[in-house]
Amino acid sequence: MSDLQQPVFLEVLAGPPAQFATSTPTPPIAFDGPQRYSDELTSRLAAEAADIIGRYPQSRSALLPLLHLVQSVDGYITRAGVTFCAEQLGLTAAQVASVATFYSMYRREPTGEYLIGVCTNTLCAVLGGDEILASLTEHLGVEPGGTTADGRITVEHVECNAACDFAPVVMVNWEFYDNQTPTSATELAEDLRAGIAPPPSRGSTTLCSFRQTARLLAGLPPATSSDDGSAPA
Repeated sequence: MSDLQQPVFLEVLAGPPAQFATSTPTPPIAFDGPQRYSDELTSRLAAEAADIIGRYPQSRSALLPLLHLVQSVDGYITRAGVTFCAEQLGLTAAQVASVATFYSMYRREPTGEYLIGVCTNTLCAVLGGDEILASLTEHLGVEPGGTTADGRITVEHVECNAACDFAPVVMVNWEFYDNQTPTSATELAEDLRAGIAPPPSRGSTTLCSFRQTARLLAGLPPATSSDDGSAPA
């Protein structure tokens, strides 16, 4: 009998299945903050959430604006925000978290009053986007994604601001500031820290705070001075 005709025996061993990985495992995603909002805050947000949910034929379609709503309260997505959205829409916390972590507009860390996004994609980078980001972070003393000690400004790099014809572009709370330079971007940041909000280059004539912007993205009117959307301490 030739070697090719010899029987082949396989030994199957009991035990855990083999695990294969092509990259470093991703750490678990976690949200911080309190587990739930206070009863008073929950009641107020539930009334606003009902208005938003009523605009959609299926309640779960309101998840995106509801995430903006809770972000307008906390300045980022917290455990309480995830729990609130899940309960209002009849979803699991995992379902809410999967959406909140998919879109970069939903923040997972406390965000400053002004979120400055510097485009470092190809065209903006070639025209000075990388230099703008380096200059801003050095001037403010933060790394990309970091927030200044006074809580006024968070700086991040973004892949594209969808405004290549005005490159290099910086966005503040998703409003455009076109044709920037390291000097002009630094001056913009200093104005914001001083409480001066220069009008955007186009679109809106005023600049809202990060939490105010989140509330508008939720489809709600600006909060009143006695109801600024911030969570109680």
